[in-house]
Amino acid sequence: MNFTEKDILQALSKVEDPDLKRDLVSLNMIRDVKVEPASVSFTVVLTTPACPLKDKIRQDCYDAVEAVVGESMEINITMTSSVTTSRSNAPLLPDVKNIIAIASGKGGVGKSTVTANLAVALAKTGAKVGLIDADIYGPSVPTMFNCEHEQPAVEQINGKNMIVPLEQYGVKLLSIGFLAPPDSAMIWRGPMASSALKQFFSDALWGDLDYLLIDLPPGTGDIHLTLVQTVPVTGAVIVTTPQKVALADANKGLLMFRQPAINVPVLGVVENMAYFTPEELPENKYYIFGKDGGKKLAEKHGVAILGEIPLVQSIRESGDSGLPVVLKEGPMQVAFMELAETLARQIAIRNAEPQTQKTVLHA
Repeated sequence: MNFTEKDILQALSKVEDPDLKRDLVSLNMIRDVKVEPASVSFTVVLTTPACPLKDKIRQDCYDAVEAVVGESMEINITMTSSVTTSRSNAPLLPDVKNIIAIASGKGGVGKSTVTANLAVALAKTGAKVGLIDADIYGPSVPTMFNCEHEQPAVEQINGKNMIVPLEQYGVKLLSIGFLAPPDSAMIWRGPMASSALKQFFSDALWGDLDYLLIDLPPGTGDIHLTLVQTVPVTGAVIVTTPQKVALADANKGLLMFRQPAINVPVLGVVENMAYFTPEELPENKYYIFGKDGGKKLAEKHGVAILGEIPLVQSIRESGDSGLPVVLKEGPMQVAFMELAETLARQIAIRNAEPQTQKTVLHA
């Protein structure tokens, strides 16, 4: 029997993306279908290189095609990815597909540690990743990426000086910490800090990026408003610890993004320091800050719990030494890689929905 490209697409139209709940053909995820006398080949374009369901999707495609063409024909499937975006026609950073705000509400919950490891984890999957350290008064990215004494280069493009982000561990980086001596205090008024953040968007050569993570300062102030006033943000991630005082501030941070004037989708909650695990007793869990606080916050607001990161000494040591723990084999690497995969899935789901968020206009 002679099969056609139409027959193969018909078979694959019965395969559903588990996250997006639509078939791969209508999602335009099937490309380059070729039918030869003894073989069938096609490409599946996933929505992110961090897709944890890659093997399931491949097997579902294989089974669907085999059911039509039979076992005698060879079936060749190429798996690739192209990160989706909702930032069409963005005047600033048009080549950046997704801008993700990482916020906490309260300081000291490990937001910068989570952001740094998340950025490196996404880069390890093959994604193009950038990170802006927007914590103007307490920049920690230079320390966490072991580049405290480096400064970004400047290139002149069409008569304008443009900052070239540093690159470390596969992540492009910009931080106020690169532009000021490491031992000096940043004594800036709000408008000065906001102006510096705007420059990181308008005067930097980011190039093509799949994900640009913004490490926001604690609270709900000028920097947060400047971010949403300057660029359309794909979504926000809330980092909290399980304890009550952190959850109260994280709740305010989450509600800020849901204000009608801001209207940034909350992609989910990360519960950091979820429990303490001694390295010599890796099976033991001690809930020293309380239990399931982040999970309850996520349930309350109907958002995903993206991950639970334990309190482990190696995470702190890795941050201090400038080598994020996700680069070292072990359970912490697994935890952050899973967090990156879960976040990438939530971004893909968000990008498949009707878009409502716009850049906020100044009042």
